[in-house]
Amino acid sequence: MRTLVLAVGVATVSLLLDRTFADLLTDGSLRQLLMLTACNILVSVSLNVINGMAGQFSIGHAGFVGIGAYASAVVASQLHQKLGFDAPTLGHSFAVVPIALLVAGVLSGLFGFLLGLPSLRLKGDYLAIVTLGFAEIFRLLISTAQIGTNETPGAAWASVRGVGSFFHAVGRSLSALGGQNGYAGPNDSGVPLYAGPFWIISIVTLMVCFAWRLKFSGWGRALRALREDEIAAAAVGVEPTRYKVTSFVLAAVGAGVAGGLLGMMRDGTPAVQPDTYNFQASFDAITMVIIGGSGSVSGAVLGGVLVTLSIKVIEYVQGAPIIQDLKRAAPWLDLNALRMIIYSAVLILLMIRRPEGLLGERELFQKRARSKGA
Repeated sequence: MRTLVLAVGVATVSLLLDRTFADLLTDGSLRQLLMLTACNILVSVSLNVINGMAGQFSIGHAGFVGIGAYASAVVASQLHQKLGFDAPTLGHSFAVVPIALLVAGVLSGLFGFLLGLPSLRLKGDYLAIVTLGFAEIFRLLISTAQIGTNETPGAAWASVRGVGSFFHAVGRSLSALGGQNGYAGPNDSGVPLYAGPFWIISIVTLMVCFAWRLKFSGWGRALRALREDEIAAAAVGVEPTRYKVTSFVLAAVGAGVAGGLLGMMRDGTPAVQPDTYNFQASFDAITMVIIGGSGSVSGAVLGGVLVTLSIKVIEYVQGAPIIQDLKRAAPWLDLNALRMIIYSAVLILLMIRRPEGLLGERELFQKRARSKGA
């Protein structure tokens, strides 16, 4: 009953916020920043299942996010056009967003299953290389796919059925995603941005609660046992194959849903571009988990907030007049490289002073949760 009341309360608040968000915050960039922060919390929490709970080092999480973003963008665009909707309103979103997020989660989970199979034989740096290679292959396949000179993206989708060769059909389908320019909906009309505060807050809250329950369940304890000593865990009945592969699938589904929300995020860019999901995005996700505390759900939430806001603050400082004057005085100065130097220096200092992260494996409300369970 308590859980039901909480769910209804979150849905009601997010629904009210969805209808008044533009009036409360007139600055579109601030609205975008808040919703981006919520989506990054989901990215961090999902990666924490692999890197924190299961102890499998993955550095290609942006690949799953990208798969979810492209899947939701394509499904939402096609549904929006087929249903004949004029504008992406909240009422119309109930016919589009659930299906788009379902496809994004299932497709990302399928790739998570395929990528989880090598984790049965690979560990540490070797598994990290495999996950990084997966993310880069995904990005490069989309960014390098080209459409014929006399063919439009819509024609590429329509003619896939008549192509005899499987690989040629796959190539034509990938080229319909826009290549380096990104996917901007049918006929480049733009991806309909349906995901507002109602969908983002509700789904992120639901997924965070699921991750919390997972950690303190028997399944979560089994994952942590495998992380500490796989041989000892297997000796007491924990099956490594089942738990490792399932952890990849769960993390991939969470990342795919986060990508689906990003692809349809209101006040965002109505296009999904492959370079958004590069190694830098995976590195940021790892940083969120490490800063908050590997294995801590509330730490992953805290890390997602801190990293997202810090990146935006650094970008804001780059646009300050004094920095622009410095750039004109010293054209050789690379501000993006300077941003990464500052960012990396802060991480190094944090790892020296507190290598376990801000919370370690503890939770902000862990004592309270234990007392209730008792």
